[in-house]
Amino acid sequence: MIELRNLSKTFRQNGVTKVVARNINFTFPSGETVALLGGNGAGKSTMLKMIAGTMTPDHGEIVSTGTISWPVGFAGSFHNDLTGAQNVRFVARVYGVDTEEAVEFTKEFSQLGTHMHMPVKTYSSGMRSRLAFAMSMAVPFDTYLIDEITAVGDGSFRAKSEAMLLARLEKSGAIFVSHSLGQMQRICTSGVVLHNGRFFYYAKVAKAIEHYNHIMQDQLPPWMR
Repeated sequence: MIELRNLSKTFRQNGVTKVVARNINFTFPSGETVALLGGNGAGKSTMLKMIAGTMTPDHGEIVSTGTISWPVGFAGSFHNDLTGAQNVRFVARVYGVDTEEAVEFTKEFSQLGTHMHMPVKTYSSGMRSRLAFAMSMAVPFDTYLIDEITAVGDGSFRAKSEAMLLARLEKSGAIFVSHSLGQMQRICTSGVVLHNGRFFYYAKVAKAIEHYNHIMQDQLPPWMR
């Protein structure tokens, strides 16, 4: 269970105010995969970071039961001087899972081979992303926070990533952000649209996508509608 209580978050920069959350009260359904939709800049990634606990709201709180992942696939938190394997061992110890099993799973799934034992600073962006996704899947969570992770790699790796994600979601819930509406329809049960700092929840993901498409249509200039 993840509950947002009077959650508010606003950014102010160069005289511009952007409201991400405006006194939101909402409980994500336990065990469901919920699509989180919104236009560019609506605050979807910010919302995931607040739920993960890596960003603090201005007001309100987030109450949760069970374990919550970091934003799955996020490749920005590696220690660059450590090897891929050392980074995985560190995360495994933090979350209380077997370190060598986690390393073996990550190495096999990411297909990094000998690069697992090289410093992450030598990795390409694609290698870092594959390591991040595989490491995320090596740790079981009650709720996964997912932000565009299965767009990594070639077609076969993307298919393998989605299949692994679906396997994990047989026993867990998720909050899912993706620019692929087709992927959302395949994976998600329900949906939330984040618009102007407010949540609009739909028990069927197709209805959430319909709302999102209306927002995108309204944002087009008249000659493009």
